[in-house]
Amino acid sequence: MNGVSVDTSGKIYGKYDNGDRILLGQIAVASFSNPAGLEAVGDNMFAATQNSGDFDGIGQDPTQGGEGLLTGVLEMSNVDLSEQFTEMITTQRGFQANSRIITTSDTLLEELINLKR
Repeated sequence: MNGVSVDTSGKIYGKYDNGDRILLGQIAVASFSNPAGLEAVGDNMFAATQNSGDFDGIGQDPTQGGEGLLTGVLEMSNVDLSEQFTEMITTQRGFQANSRIITTSDTLLEELINLKR
């Protein structure tokens, strides 16, 4: 096998040196009665809750409903901007506070040296 490809129906094919293309499996899509009820657990992962309904363990064909999978495309960012900005501001404030501590310590040491002279 020298390659793998996925088509819009979610079928995974193995490409071989001799020109054969063999079906290896298919991607199944989980469906919930209330997708908005899923709990975000981080890193683009979600967990089922009582509000979302249960997953029956049987995935659906991605082409069901006239849609399909897109391969070879780039997904938009899934970063939580408010969380990242909050962390950036917190880090910046900590840096500013540490800088002021260093400045104050330097001023105090300078005054101490001047008193000794």
